[in-house]
Amino acid sequence: MKRCPWSNSKDIYIEYHDKEWGAPVFDDRIHFEFLVLESAQAGLSWLTILKKRENYRKAYLNFDVKKVSKFSKRKIEKLILDPGIIRNRKKIESSVNNAKCYIKIQKEFDSFSNYIWKFTDYKPLINNCKKIEDIPAKTELSDRISKDLKNRGFSFIGSTIIYSHLQATGIVNDHLISCYRYKEVQKYKFPTLNN
Repeated sequence: MKRCPWSNSKDIYIEYHDKEWGAPVFDDRIHFEFLVLESAQAGLSWLTILKKRENYRKAYLNFDVKKVSKFSKRKIEKLILDPGIIRNRKKIESSVNNAKCYIKIQKEFDSFSNYIWKFTDYKPLINNCKKIEDIPAKTELSDRISKDLKNRGFSFIGSTIIYSHLQATGIVNDHLISCYRYKEVQKYKFPTLNN
């Protein structure tokens, strides 16, 4: 079974690749989880984040956006001391700020899923990459979404982070065409989104 080459090095990568990466996501909790984790990853390897993922789920109360939006300064200081997550003050403070902004988007668009899928007319973008080098780090689309999120008050949410989010949540299919998941993720049934 052929996979994207980046996923073959560790079991944790294989499981993530085979079960999650590139599968379309419509669940707001999962979108929020990925935004927090992708922001935490900036400057680090995704493997580091995957290894700490369960710790993040515990520290961030299973990524309940309403609860995270109410984290106090005391709670933030506690997170900064938590060895189970990335102890970067700016990233942690940003995640709490972004939770507040995320809730505003949910109110405006009925869900964050509606908001982000609207950028692609509620259809995944299917790329036809033959090798890893063909996959971009960011695109005009991720630039646009990042700019819009920043205008809405989000922080630590650059274009590269957003492109990673689009890939992870199946808004963009960047599995190599030789990978068995390339066609598999295209079989996901899409819910009726408000558009």
